[in-house]
Amino acid sequence: MITWSRRKRTKFSEYKTEKLQGKKTFKETQGIYVQKTSLPCIQIRFCYNNCYICSDTIFLGLAVKQWGGDGTTPNLGEIIIGRCYDYIETVNPSAGRKNCSEIWEAFKSAFVNKDPCSIFPSDYELYINLTFHNIPPNKSFFWENNKDLVHRYSDRTKRYMPLGDTLPGWLGDNLNWCGVANEPGMDYISCPTTTECEYNAQESFWRIASVTYAKYSYGEIQIMLNGSTPGGAFPVPSFLADYEIPNFDTNKISKVNIWVMDDIGGADIDSCGKNSLSVLETMLGSKHLSYSCVDNYRPVKILQCVDFPGHIDCITNSGICFPASWIGIMLPWLALISNHF
Repeated sequence: MITWSRRKRTKFSEYKTEKLQGKKTFKETQGIYVQKTSLPCIQIRFCYNNCYICSDTIFLGLAVKQWGGDGTTPNLGEIIIGRCYDYIETVNPSAGRKNCSEIWEAFKSAFVNKDPCSIFPSDYELYINLTFHNIPPNKSFFWENNKDLVHRYSDRTKRYMPLGDTLPGWLGDNLNWCGVANEPGMDYISCPTTTECEYNAQESFWRIASVTYAKYSYGEIQIMLNGSTPGGAFPVPSFLADYEIPNFDTNKISKVNIWVMDDIGGADIDSCGKNSLSVLETMLGSKHLSYSCVDNYRPVKILQCVDFPGHIDCITNSGICFPASWIGIMLPWLALISNHF
């Protein structure tokens, strides 16, 4: 419902436009002022008898950013429903038939028209149930601080299936969302970070998704860590330390393979058996889980070097162990193949 208010006649240029969100385009035509934004609306002011008559949508554009995080991704519903069909039809048909519209309704019901700091993992239980599917044995892939490399190596479920390649994670990956108690129900301006409030919509979502993923992982599982991360490859606290490893089912997991990958050109801060890795190994040992640890696992290192074929780490690093002449010939071909697919 549109509400109207009278305001003193003032041109848009006299407002503090730094508070406006999105790309600002102003047009003045016979007293009609139009603002286009990234929000799902067009905001118009009409001049009448030296006054503006304003729809309440204008206040969306002038809203002050309340939180430190980015606002809800525009067209969130369309993106999630589209991703859902993409996943079950082309990415991983073995997930089975899913009702994508019902999944979207379950997802948004967890946070829309609610206090953005009072969203709990349990609010997403219906969503998790509707998106659930089995994880193939030996395909679970956990990580910290190297998301892009993990997903390049997993190759959209073809090689491994990290959380972001399961249906629950696929739908929410790289999106932002949060609610507001009043209309329009979602905050497109800003969302709270975990520092600002622990139980926000995204933190709670990834907590329950991580717990569920860990509980249903079985066989040999992989953990990839970043050995160049300041402070250590295995951060505590973290999703891996707090929500995933504690929920490993020791009756289902036969072995844990740890790969510690340094960035190309990055510092070698952490390695197997040292510093934070010793904490991880102690944690796994306390659960009586068999594990192995490899620094700069060669297949992953080769993938890293596709983007840096001439870097000294890719020519002399002992993790690759190939002569420079072979590297110079083969890596350009690997880069070409990777870009093609």
